[in-house]
Amino acid sequence: MSFFQDVFSVFKKRDLPFIESYKESDGIYSFLFEKEKDMTWKAGQHGLFTITHKKLKNPIRPFSVASAPTENIVKITVGIRDDASDFKKAMLELKQGMTVTMAGPVGSFYIKGDSPAILIAGGIGITPFRSIVKQLESEGNRGEKPVHLLYIDSGKLYVYKDELDEIANNTSISVNYLDSRDVLHQEIDKYISLYKNEGKYYIAGPKSMVDSISTYIQNHNISKRNIKKDAFFGY
Repeated sequence: MSFFQDVFSVFKKRDLPFIESYKESDGIYSFLFEKEKDMTWKAGQHGLFTITHKKLKNPIRPFSVASAPTENIVKITVGIRDDASDFKKAMLELKQGMTVTMAGPVGSFYIKGDSPAILIAGGIGITPFRSIVKQLESEGNRGEKPVHLLYIDSGKLYVYKDELDEIANNTSISVNYLDSRDVLHQEIDKYISLYKNEGKYYIAGPKSMVDSISTYIQNHNISKRNIKKDAFFGY
């Protein structure tokens, strides 16, 4: 069913007026856009964003919506380095009054049911999880659904850290900041031993990281159907 919903959603396009952008950390920028009153999405989904203020060879890119449906903005966070693509350079040129087009939302990367959720973010893969934990915070998650966020970043940038810490203080959601794969494996082992196949495992980040962690979890007798992946390309 979600496939057909995605096909339908892709044809639903909106022009999003640009509000502002700002630097989250070294090479990481957030962009805020106005949200129409009837616009919504499931926390964790992504949109297909199109640059409209200039002609580009590849004007469309997918980005996770980092804001929660309960927030009054559309937020995306993007890694932009010195060798950035023409698309990302065009993003930095956005000024108030300009718009981008968003198709969607699409994707099945969101929490369903009340199973314990282990969220595993690698680098910029934290973006869909910001949406998810902000939404859970707004819904008053107080322990009914165990949620554990493991955030690995070898550069220790930890985008959204202040926000995530505040959410962890106000809810039962736990957040662990990690900087090595060995420590990440240890944390995953802890939750596998605790929840086994009763838990759901969500992984977002660079494709190589997502594939590696998914294989690691499956090798610990976790069913593939209990693992959801959101692989980021081009980072």
